[in-house]
Amino acid sequence: MISLKEFHEDFIQSILSDSQSRGLLKAQSFFELVSEDLIQVGDLTNNYAMAEFIKTGCEVYGYDYDVDRKIFTLINFQFFQDDEIQTLTRQHINTKLKRLKKFAELSMEGLYNDLEETSDAYSLAFNIYRHVHNKLIDKFRLLILTDGRVTRSISELPNDFIKEIECVHQVIDINYLFSIFTSENGTGSYQIEMKIPYLEVPNPSSEYQSYLGIMDGEQLFEIYDNYGQKLLEQNVRTFLQFRGGVNKGIRNTIQYKPDMFFAYNNGITATATHVETNNGYITKITNFQIVNGGQTTSAIYAAKKNSRLNISNVSVQMKLSVVNNIEKKSEFVSSVSQYANTQNKVNKSDFFSNSPFHKEMKDYSKRIWVPAQLGSQKRTHWFYERVRGEYLNEQAYLTHPKKKQFQIENPKDKLIEKTFLAKSENSWDRKPHIVSKGAQYSFEEFANSVTNTLERNQLAITESFFKDAIARVILFRTTEKIVSRAPWYENAFRAQTVTYSISLLSHTLNKNKLFLNFSVIWDKQELPIELEQIMERITKKVYKEITNPPTGSANVSQWCKKEECWHKVRDIDIDLSLIKKMFKDKDEVKYEQKSEKQQKELDNGIEIQTFVIKTNIEVWIQLYGYYSNNNFKSLTITQRDILKKYMDGKIPFPSEKQSKVLYNLYKKATKEGWEALSIQM
Repeated sequence: MISLKEFHEDFIQSILSDSQSRGLLKAQSFFELVSEDLIQVGDLTNNYAMAEFIKTGCEVYGYDYDVDRKIFTLINFQFFQDDEIQTLTRQHINTKLKRLKKFAELSMEGLYNDLEETSDAYSLAFNIYRHVHNKLIDKFRLLILTDGRVTRSISELPNDFIKEIECVHQVIDINYLFSIFTSENGTGSYQIEMKIPYLEVPNPSSEYQSYLGIMDGEQLFEIYDNYGQKLLEQNVRTFLQFRGGVNKGIRNTIQYKPDMFFAYNNGITATATHVETNNGYITKITNFQIVNGGQTTSAIYAAKKNSRLNISNVSVQMKLSVVNNIEKKSEFVSSVSQYANTQNKVNKSDFFSNSPFHKEMKDYSKRIWVPAQLGSQKRTHWFYERVRGEYLNEQAYLTHPKKKQFQIENPKDKLIEKTFLAKSENSWDRKPHIVSKGAQYSFEEFANSVTNTLERNQLAITESFFKDAIARVILFRTTEKIVSRAPWYENAFRAQTVTYSISLLSHTLNKNKLFLNFSVIWDKQELPIELEQIMERITKKVYKEITNPPTGSANVSQWCKKEECWHKVRDIDIDLSLIKKMFKDKDEVKYEQKSEKQQKELDNGIEIQTFVIKTNIEVWIQLYGYYSNNNFKSLTITQRDILKKYMDGKIPFPSEKQSKVLYNLYKKATKEGWEALSIQM
């Protein structure tokens, strides 16, 4: 198990590597990475935005607005960047909170009038002023991020007020970040005290225990009011708004027939890692996650919060599954979420965590060596990290020599996260307005795109795709450096400039039916000087365009989130003659795609054969029994014949075609809920 000290060391190295590879200040990398983690676990919403404002007595770096709970968050940070874990003292905390509070007070008094209209600080100050005067803020939250550890002398930070609006204080320190890392489902460990009557459901499975409980509307309201989106498994966070007839129906039931809510509504489905009970009541739940029922939760909360309806007579049924095997918690929660959400239309991206895309990317990242550079004898990989922390987890139980070897072969500067990959791919896919909406919106779009591609063509993820994707990551990171060091760059809107510039390059190539030879970047592991020069010209033109929005769209950040902005930028004329040597012939591209597809078919066939042969024969006997007892007639005569003969040992080495039949029967059964019983060896 990784210790806090090891986690901190790796965390600092991640910041240093990220800042170096992307041309950012270390403090910027720290702030960005931590904020993205908090968005993923529900501590910040998708409305989060960066906004830097530093003046005597004032300091703020980002903000967030939780529309449902009417909570406005202001963010500050203290980055020590020390090899040892430093202590965040009471004085540190008081100073940071005081500066955030001062900014809020000035904003409520009209600070935006004194700021440049195109700045992020203007947007932040104006939002505070507008929301306060429209009574859309019930609570301020002042948030401090740090790589240090809060002093032990502080057990809690008491609430106060900002001009009669309640204000809560919170510090995200290294201990909190470590708890996110150590939690299998990435939500951090937390406990909720409650009093809910329950029935324990008999269950032969050793993997989980089930309970049926009843909570009233007030209980569900209080839980969500305290924990917000942290309660919601990431798949269902997108449901938290009144959308369509279902939510309106829930609201109408609450208003006019609250006593019928239990009969009309399906309630919520939830998971946890531990429960405590006493005298027929569930009294405490650890790591409570609502995997189905986001609409129900939102509707009940909004009924009281916004409509001032009485929800005390509303009764909500809860199906709670407590996973016993902590190591399988993430997989368990995701599976329960997937099967529980069949009654609603769910985006394909919601279950992208189980997509074969990740397995393919991980396999290629482990298998493909990076070309050696400048005579170096070191062989390295690009490490694909699907979940923050995988890089460190893979080193957890290695000996010191093995860990050193791992780090040499998988250097920090070649670590690529799924959300960063999504930004890079969406930029090249000419969707800069989506990327500008934030990491989560960008990832959702990427997930949908990849899933559609996989559905259309199971052979889409190839070795060539992996290498080209890494080349595009190198392009993205280099462009960040180009912008950061440019003389015209004024330390604002770097992210928007980068994604729009890459999209413009891609659009110009596409418009002229040209193809960029990414293998040149892969082989060199850097951009050719000619491409760097092109990007220097493009970024300057893009920056000038996006920082001069049309009348009525004064805020640059908001303007960049609109498709109209992209329509304006893509009209910029770019001369690509400098990189004509990097263009690939159209016929060459088609030939490569065909060859990759044939190779992928071969690889898949071998993998399936290997799976079938390595799977214990008892599993196939159990599978035959499953189909015999359930839907044997749904199988074709060929499918039944192959399964029966293989089970009887009459096909000792199944062909590729026979293996595909067996494999598909296996996958079909598991999708229907079948699971092979454990086999004693």
